[in-house]
Amino acid sequence: MAAWAVALVSTLGALFIGEVMGMTPCVLCWYQRIAMFPLALILGMAVFAEDRRGAVYALPFALAGLALAAYHSALIAGWVPQWWVPCGTGPSCSQQALVILGDTQIPWLSLAAFLAIAAALTIYLIRTRK
Repeated sequence: MAAWAVALVSTLGALFIGEVMGMTPCVLCWYQRIAMFPLALILGMAVFAEDRRGAVYALPFALAGLALAAYHSALIAGWVPQWWVPCGTGPSCSQQALVILGDTQIPWLSLAAFLAIAAALTIYLIRTRK
């Protein structure tokens, strides 16, 4: 249930930033959205159906998103060389303009969300193992 709540809030937040605020996501943000949006659906269906397999199906999305968010956060922090930047035209992946909750940039929030989802799913799968 916690993993679904985090995925749902993250999905709605990303949609709000893109559609209501009109901010175009960078390439790495799009990839993270590709990993996050299905989590809200898969985990939502699993919660209401009380189906453990939803966590099994969702974990690869969470881990892929976690890897992307970790790379994006490292890029924002300046830990990744500039020639590794995958962005071409459009918004910059390394220069994030939007900060939330004081001084936190979106890639760091994405990293926290994917980490929380992956941890919750892993704990759930371990506890419900037969």
